[in-house]
Amino acid sequence: MNNNKTKTLVAVGNAATEPLFAISSRKVQSEKFWRWGDDNLMPAALSLMSRRSTTHRRIINDKADYIAGKGFSYDESKQLLGKIVTCANGNGDSLREVLSRLAFDKALMGNAFLEVVTDDRHSFLSLYHQDASRCRLSRESQHVLLHHDWSQFRSEDAQRLPLYPTFEKQEDGTLRSIIHYKEYEPMYSHYGVPKYIAGMGVSAIAYKTDCWNISRLENSFQLSGVMMLDASAESDAEAERIVRMAEQKFAGNPGQVMFVLREGAENDNSRFIPVESSNEGDWSQLHDQATSDIVIAHSWFRSLSGLDYSAGFSAERILHEYEVALNTVILAEQAELLWPIKRIIEQTLGEDASSLEIVNRPPTRSKPIYMKVWEARKADGLDYDESDPKQQLYLSEITKYNVTKIN
Repeated sequence: MNNNKTKTLVAVGNAATEPLFAISSRKVQSEKFWRWGDDNLMPAALSLMSRRSTTHRRIINDKADYIAGKGFSYDESKQLLGKIVTCANGNGDSLREVLSRLAFDKALMGNAFLEVVTDDRHSFLSLYHQDASRCRLSRESQHVLLHHDWSQFRSEDAQRLPLYPTFEKQEDGTLRSIIHYKEYEPMYSHYGVPKYIAGMGVSAIAYKTDCWNISRLENSFQLSGVMMLDASAESDAEAERIVRMAEQKFAGNPGQVMFVLREGAENDNSRFIPVESSNEGDWSQLHDQATSDIVIAHSWFRSLSGLDYSAGFSAERILHEYEVALNTVILAEQAELLWPIKRIIEQTLGEDASSLEIVNRPPTRSKPIYMKVWEARKADGLDYDESDPKQQLYLSEITKYNVTKIN
């Protein structure tokens, strides 16, 4: 008769669960603001996920960059317009820098906030990007509350700004308002939802498969296994204590190890039994599929974010996909972000802003360097003037290569 006593417990080196879609498990209720997510920390969760998935973050970065464009074109006779483009606020940010941050927030969180500052006489105009993670809508839905840490909200520390087009006078004598950009989503009236929301799950999969690879690396690519412990225990509590001590000693690195407590024979010592894995290919395929699904969730193209390693570089394909993205994603986002800015410039400064447009350029050169500027502008559907000396320059003369002679 075998009198060996066996107590089996599973201990996982990295057993602590990590938050993927929520920072806190508590549910927030307030009479002062509309919560953003059950724990009111949805922006933090979205930001955290973007920092965990290389593909997800790369697409968000690239989207914001493409939407912000390469600068602005405008009627140079409109001096006030030129000043706003060059310096949009007291921090010295250009209008493109402000627009780029708005585009980033909107791509990441489905919401973006732009603070507008002027005075009674409309003698100046400043446009400030406000970090969307700091903003919440007030309960009456006519103001935005700005707070530095929503996990420890104190109403006396919050700044309160009216939603555009309403302006309110502040303690410093300025008139301020805030524009709320948001992605439309049925059933969500207070905050927008990022367009990639259906891809949150696959972003988590990509992150977990990356963690699996890191775990293998930190364990010198040693696969998980079973640790047989030669010890005796009189109770389940004692067995638990022994297993936890062994876990701390032998399972310091991430990886899944099963600890088996066993009172064996005299020569039956503790030993580790590796468990071979035959499904490494499945992990790789899972990661590749998750990457593809992330791209689809973003309504984006792999070539525009440098994700098509196997297909190689194809300028023709990049230009084609850029044109599709321009007409299906980029131009619409630009129009949504720029329209209220142009309206505010006209209402506040009395300056015609109709000529203000974002300059878009493909990620690779699409026109021959021997083409003149006015010819390129004509080809892009922009205003052009054949008699303008600046537009008589060849594209080669205004590129970073500065090829001044064409044989």
